[in-house]
Amino acid sequence: MTTIDQQSRRRMARTGLTALDETRACPGYTLYAPIFGSGTVHLLDLHGQEVHRWALPYPPGLYGYLLPNGHLFYLGKVHDATWDRFPAWHRFKGGILLEVDWHGNIVWEYRDPDHHHDARRTPSGGALYLALERVPEALAARVQGGVPGSAPEGMWADVLVEIDAAGQRLWEWHAAEHLDVETDRLTFNDARDEWSHANTVVPLPDERVLVSFRNLSTVAIINKRTGAFVWKLGPEVLAQQHDPSLLANGHILLFDNGAHRRDYAMSASRVLEIDPTTNTIVWEYRDSPPYNFFSPTISGARRLPNGNTLITEGNFGRMFQATPDQQVVWEYINPYFPAGPDGALVNGVFRATHYLPEDIPTLR
Repeated sequence: MTTIDQQSRRRMARTGLTALDETRACPGYTLYAPIFGSGTVHLLDLHGQEVHRWALPYPPGLYGYLLPNGHLFYLGKVHDATWDRFPAWHRFKGGILLEVDWHGNIVWEYRDPDHHHDARRTPSGGALYLALERVPEALAARVQGGVPGSAPEGMWADVLVEIDAAGQRLWEWHAAEHLDVETDRLTFNDARDEWSHANTVVPLPDERVLVSFRNLSTVAIINKRTGAFVWKLGPEVLAQQHDPSLLANGHILLFDNGAHRRDYAMSASRVLEIDPTTNTIVWEYRDSPPYNFFSPTISGARRLPNGNTLITEGNFGRMFQATPDQQVVWEYINPYFPAGPDGALVNGVFRATHYLPEDIPTLR
């Protein structure tokens, strides 16, 4: 029975390119890495043909993206002494940041066993990334929410870290020093081993940082100089979201997973564009019926140059372009089903990124 269960998604779903309207799809390439793969990163053209791949020495921890110089910035997963620090840690830990050239040669690397989920290259030649630290026991006892007794080994919270090209720390921000034990509450059924569970960190202009805390259903902007929150949006709108990004119009785009929404009983995902000056939703993508579009974890959304949105329905390896009027004009399903941590065969993708032809000079 276990074998049948593991194969059910593969029996049900088509894979590869499943939709294309070349008149409305944004041209270019899509980059992704199977989340439980061995370290292969795929670059596809609009017709779903692989035009390049990287075979890297570490599994994804959890993805990679292309830099303006054509190199790949890749976050790898290192099986180290921290592997079993709490039950879910090894699923999303990283441990190494790599910049590799077109042929996979490592031109820069940095290691931190506490790194997880995300990192972004910075103008200094270094990076801004997510890490973890232990929460003092007395403080952890005051944090609200979560499953009682679910963290016998203690609680962890996020640290945002910026390093320069030589790996020297330039800036740190400790979530446990800035979150509120009363209002920054864990989702009711999350384990209490993580207070915040950040999944995205993005450097912004004017010394600001955009961060997503999944376990709090909260997206926030932090002032780097003061450490204070200058904007927050929480579970009154969001439900365990991923991949916020700042659009050119000043709005925030994100993937709202929707596993445990406060105001809606059904589990369903949506992509939201939010005006942070009013916290109003100005655009959204959802399916009909709503449960046709749902990824309980991972996933992402990126606005494309022609106005479409590249959406990653991560748990099912589905990547697609939606137009402003919510029409799917390109769709690709990851055809690779490596075994995940529990042995199930999974084609999940943490997030995908899109590039115009002129963004990849090697392919011109």
